Amino acid sequence: MDESAGRVAADAKYIPAARWRLLTRLYDPVLAVTMRERRWRGQMLDRADADLPEGGVGVDLGCGTGTFAVALAARRPDATVIGVDGDAEILALARGKQGADAVDWRHGLAQGLPLEDDAAEVLTTSLVLHHLLPEDKSAALAEAARVLKPGGRLHVGDWGRPHDPMLSVAFLVAQAIDGFARTADHRAGRLPEFFAAAGFGSIERYGRLRTGFGSLDLWRAENASGSG
Repeated sequence: MDESAGRVAADAKYIPAARWRLLTRLYDPVLAVTMRERRWRGQMLDRADADLPEGGVGVDLGCGTGTFAVALAARRPDATVIGVDGDAEILALARGKQGADAVDWRHGLAQGLPLEDDAAEVLTTSLVLHHLLPEDKSAALAEAARVLKPGGRLHVGDWGRPHDPMLSVAFLVAQAIDGFARTADHRAGRLPEFFAAAGFGSIERYGRLRTGFGSLDLWRAENASGSG
């Protein structure tokens, strides 16, 4: 067993992408139906593509079944695209997708990315941070800042503050599934505070979508710290 696999096995706080192992193979169709996936992934793809320089490196953290990483690699054959996830089973599904050979798949956790300092110009992560307790969100974002070059761009798609009563009720369902301690900061709209504390600036929300489980926000921020 490699080091990252051992860390995943030893981490009792790790939660698979679909929450429960038996739902892993249903992850893609459920996400498509409940989360308006094509729309928000398309928006994030356009933004990440624009921020990724010629011959650059893009990292998709918590890549899941690889939908976004494969799409970015197809859009940008000049670039290196790395997909990172802590779930070996879901990575196996990702490796089996059409176009997966264009992606460098790596097994690792958000709090300890298998990447060197200043390794990438763009790091994307979607529907990952709400699985983490507050201290682990901070650690994951610190890792994102470490592996991004100074001026590199972070793109995040995740739950935000519900912006009407119906979405607030819907988000209670998501919180019951994913845990209130992990999602409280999302309900309160505190993600920008986590970005800033990790050393990110120029924080902007460029998208907000209604979904079956609440408000999904799309964020972009610049790495103002770098590894130094």
